[in-house]
Amino acid sequence: MTEEFRGTTICAVKLNGVTAIGGDGQVTFGESVIFKSNAVKVKRIYDGKVVVGFAGSVSDAFALSEKFEEMLRKFSGNLMRAAVELAELWRQDKARKLEAMLITADKDNLLIVSGTGEIIEPESGVCAIGSGGNYALSAARALKENTDFDAETIVRKSLKIAADLCVFTNHQVTVETV
Repeated sequence: MTEEFRGTTICAVKLNGVTAIGGDGQVTFGESVIFKSNAVKVKRIYDGKVVVGFAGSVSDAFALSEKFEEMLRKFSGNLMRAAVELAELWRQDKARKLEAMLITADKDNLLIVSGTGEIIEPESGVCAIGSGGNYALSAARALKENTDFDAETIVRKSLKIAADLCVFTNHQVTVETV
């Protein structure tokens, strides 16, 4: 097995008409080397109307993000249609399976899109992916249910908790809201 660049945590919360997506900055090479600590894995696309955060193998995560952005342009910013059409590529075996996932949101939708053609709309308005995803997800659900914090604050606090627990997640956080 060859060593790969991977490792990150992405967390999203949709609350009171605002969706925040945040991610840490760690890129890990293999199981034991922190290759970079300040990578930005959350960005705005489609003239700032859509936010994406990606996790997984770095090259596959970039490829998935680019394919998604291409579909978004093709379908005039319709997030759901872009995700469905991207998934269709895998169903028709027209795309290589990618070891990556992304969380994406616009003003109305929050979706998880996998590099194997799966699309998930989280029912609770909270989701997380990546190596520390389960830690961030647990924290975000608890904070959403038991505090009056806004979406961005919940994401930041959840990523901090994930970074405290997951060796593949750090405290260098980027958050975008839509």
